[in-house]
Amino acid sequence: MEDGQKAPVDGYAFPVLGSSVDGVADVFARLAAELHESGGVEETVEAVVQFALQALNCSHAGVALATRGGRPEVPAATDPVVVEIYQWQMAGGNGPLVQSMREHTTLLVRDTETETRWPDWAAKVRSLGVRSVLDVPLTTATGTVGVLGLYSVEPDAFSQDDEAVAHILARHASVAVATARDQETLARAVDARKLVGQAMGILMERYDVNGDQAFAILKRYSQDTNTKLRDVAQRLIDTRRLPH
Repeated sequence: MEDGQKAPVDGYAFPVLGSSVDGVADVFARLAAELHESGGVEETVEAVVQFALQALNCSHAGVALATRGGRPEVPAATDPVVVEIYQWQMAGGNGPLVQSMREHTTLLVRDTETETRWPDWAAKVRSLGVRSVLDVPLTTATGTVGVLGLYSVEPDAFSQDDEAVAHILARHASVAVATARDQETLARAVDARKLVGQAMGILMERYDVNGDQAFAILKRYSQDTNTKLRDVAQRLIDTRRLPH
């Protein structure tokens, strides 16, 4: 392995900042392509944490994503320790990850041994062997989509170079995650439209109604049973019967 590089992951060798600006730029150009080709949201965030583990001075990494319900989800983590830290923090509603997601700010904990902003959280994290933490929000023009969490077993592990790389990674990840979510939403919408169309066809044939009437029937059953229109359509296709 050449000087100034970390161990390769998925064919990439990560140069240390300062060793070669062109090398760093090339790595992140390839990283951007890799993220945008990852597929779904889970594949995208898994690529993010694996790159973070190799490109940054961290022992563990994870991504927590914001959800419409308000409670973040943890779709990717490099170690069960990260999942435990996230879940404990989200249950308590207090800690740097929660604040980073809520306030769209980067938060650095140099040493959990001396951290005073979140003493209970710091004690818990320290008991898991983690001494320093860097939480970087994943933000887009519409808001925060999640947080990239970096953890080290060493105190004061994250340098200014690490923070700079983390912010670049977070920017790439933000766009990739938002794009993957939009694609999944569009795919679900297209799938739902196809299902409703099939269900309307069944009603039109069975009851000799037109398209508008068939859609009105599905909509009425959806409202009366408090069931999503897509689910009503799926039920009709599967059973050839409308819900009771």
